[in-house]
Formats: sequence, structure tokens, C-alpha cells
Amino acid sequence: MSVPQNLQKLKGLFIGLGAVGGFGYLGYNSIFTVKGGHRAVVFDRVTGVKQGIYGEGTHLVIPWLQWPYIFDVRARPKELPSLTGTRDLQYVNISLRVLYRPDIRELPSILSHFGQDYDRRVLPSIMNETLKAVVAQYNAEQLTTQREEVSRLVRRNLTERAMDFHIDITDCSITHLSFGPEYTRAVESKQVAQQDAERAKYMVEMAEQERKSKVIEAQGESESAKLIGAAMQRNPAFAELRRIQAAREIAHTIANSPNRVFLNSDSLLMNLMTDFTGSAASDHIGTKAPTVSA
Repeated sequence: MSVPQNLQKLKGLFIGLGAVGGFGYLGYNSIFTVKGGHRAVVFDRVTGVKQGIYGEGTHLVIPWLQWPYIFDVRARPKELPSLTGTRDLQYVNISLRVLYRPDIRELPSILSHFGQDYDRRVLPSIMNETLKAVVAQYNAEQLTTQREEVSRLVRRNLTERAMDFHIDITDCSITHLSFGPEYTRAVESKQVAQQDAERAKYMVEMAEQERKSKVIEAQGESESAKLIGAAMQRNPAFAELRRIQAAREIAHTIANSPNRVFLNSDSLLMNLMTDFTGSAASDHIGTKAPTVSA
């Protein structure tokens, strides 16, 4: 009689443990928590995706029949590199970085059509498509000089395109922009040609200024020669004064020179006993030496 009693006790123990386990399982799977910055959508085995959206906090579901899908609704970054062509048929490597988040009101629709990995399914295609369409409207030079305008146009078009998939684009920017080696060499060659042109222009201006200075100098020398000629006509002694000044300069140069110079005084304009015509200075005085008769 003791054995059946023991079996009865074990049976009651197993039933109790099963009941506790069952209640624990039901209690654990009937509660889920939504963290901050997240939202939840519940899927029902009978009715499918429910239209209700569960906010932050703890919520109840029917175990096995229902289970939640958690979405991160905070703004998240995504960067996409792309090789695309410009309007002037130049290839450009460009990287686009966006901040995005799902439309909270459309989370059930997003789950039904795209799933929780909607960003990997949708964003690469629409980002690449929008970027190529905008870049094709500009040439290579405009992409560099009008980068802010290009970024703004990409953001506007991408925002409109992402609305079809219930995705909000909060920010969009071009993080990298580089051209192919052929275009880089062409730009360098253009810069060198422009520098050569500027240098040639500078040389032409310098030659023009030099020509003008020579013309002015020649005009000054001509005017000086005219003035000197007029002064000599009015007073022949002016030439003698200039000869004396030249003789002083020559004498000063020879005196300060460490070398010895043996030259004719007439060739150095240092013979001051004659005038510039070669006649003796006493001829201009008009006196003769007295003669003594025996």
C-alpha cells in the first residue's frame, strides 16, 4: 500500500511542477518591454499584423498566439559610396550620408511590406538612384563650386522619394567627393596653362613699361640736348664749363683707382690749357706777350 501512495505523491508533485512551469512560461511570454527610443508592433497568428503601436514601457500579449516586433525609431546614420557620371561625362566618386528613421504612424505597414530590415532593403537603392540623378545635372566644376546646392537638391529629392516607403530623412550631406585620375590631370594641366598665360601677360606688361620708360628717357635726352644746344648758342662758355666738370669727374675716378694710368691728357679732357675747339686759352683772352727789342 505504501508504493501506490508514494506514486500518488510523486504524481501530485509533477503536476504541481508542471503547473508552476506552465504559469511561469505563460507569464514570461505574455510580457514584453519596449525600451526608450523604440516602438513595438504585434503580430497575431490569426489576424496578422495588428495596427496598434506600442510605446515605451511594459505590455501584455497572448503567448504563442502573439509576439512583438521592436523597431528603433531614433535617427540613425547610413553612408553610401557611389561612382557616378557628371553632365560633362566625368566620373566622380561621391559618398552620401543620411540620417533617417521610420515613420512611427506607419510601422505596421513597414513591417508588412519590408520587415524590420527595411533600411537595408530600401535605402541603398533610393540613395543611389537619387544621387546619380542629381549629379548628372551638373558638370565636374559645378560639383566643386556648388557643393551646398547639390547637397540640398539631393536631400529634397531623397526626402520625397523616401516618403513612398514611410521613411523620414532628417539630414543629408555629401561627405566625400573625388574625381578620376584623367580629370585630375586635366585640371592640373589647365592650372599650369593659366599660370603660363599669366606669366606671359606679366612679361608683356613689363616689356610695355620698359618701352615706355625708354621712350620717356629718349624724350628727356632729346629735350636735354635741345636745352644744351640752346645754352651753347646763347653762351659758348657753357660747353667749357661742362668740359671742366667732366675733367673733374675723370680726375676723381683716376685718383681713387689703384691702377696706374698713362694716357694723353687731351683724350681724358684734362688739358685745361685749351678750349673744346682745340685752340689755346690765351687766344680767347685777346692779349699778346710783349716783345723786347734789343
